[in-house]
Amino acid sequence: MGRAFEFRKARKMKRWSAMSKAFTRIGKDIVMAVKEGGPDPDSNSRLRAVIQNAKAVNMPKDNIERAIKRASDKSQGEYKEVVFEGYAPHGIAILVETATDNNTRTVANVRSYFNKCDGSLGTSGSVVFMFDHTCNFRINAEGLDPEEIELEFIDYGAEEVFADDDGILIYAPFESFGAIQSELESRDIEILSSGFERIPQVTKKLTPEQAADVEKLLEKIEEDDDVQNVYHTMEESTDN
Repeated sequence: MGRAFEFRKARKMKRWSAMSKAFTRIGKDIVMAVKEGGPDPDSNSRLRAVIQNAKAVNMPKDNIERAIKRASDKSQGEYKEVVFEGYAPHGIAILVETATDNNTRTVANVRSYFNKCDGSLGTSGSVVFMFDHTCNFRINAEGLDPEEIELEFIDYGAEEVFADDDGILIYAPFESFGAIQSELESRDIEILSSGFERIPQVTKKLTPEQAADVEKLLEKIEEDDDVQNVYHTMEESTDN
């Protein structure tokens, strides 16, 4: 198995762990999707993807519809996607993806987390090159062979395909998202969820004590409502 498989296995239970946090993130994704392409999922591929993700985390249909309606209101503020880069203690690179309606607040908060935990917030471009920006799709595995899917979707950018208990996962470069989404839909293959991730090119192993220092910073960052995702170069356990 490749890096995407190991990355996914290590993070399986860490992302979207708190339901309320998951709903908050999805809600912001809906707002950004509607503002970008309108409220009709049939003509807005980004919104279709977000709705699939909402269903994947069991977000009630009423919540989804209310979020779309609110996002269509001209008085609804817009969220801006901002990426922060920096270092945790012990030389661990950290990449923070946020969706914010108040950049001044978000910058101040993220900087304070780094400062309080002996880290340092860096400038744009300081660590992003250490991560591969990927897209991923989880599809219904019924009647499908992962090896055949891999062969058939190489032409659309797929680099790694593997199965787990929840379906078949397809990983590809960030820019291949649209092509793969369109081809899956044209074949009537059910997309259970999709998204983007930053996979570290190289990871660093720390002692338990050092890892605890890094985890302290990660927890502070992830608790912030403006934060959508956090990625780092610390080696994580792949034990279930």
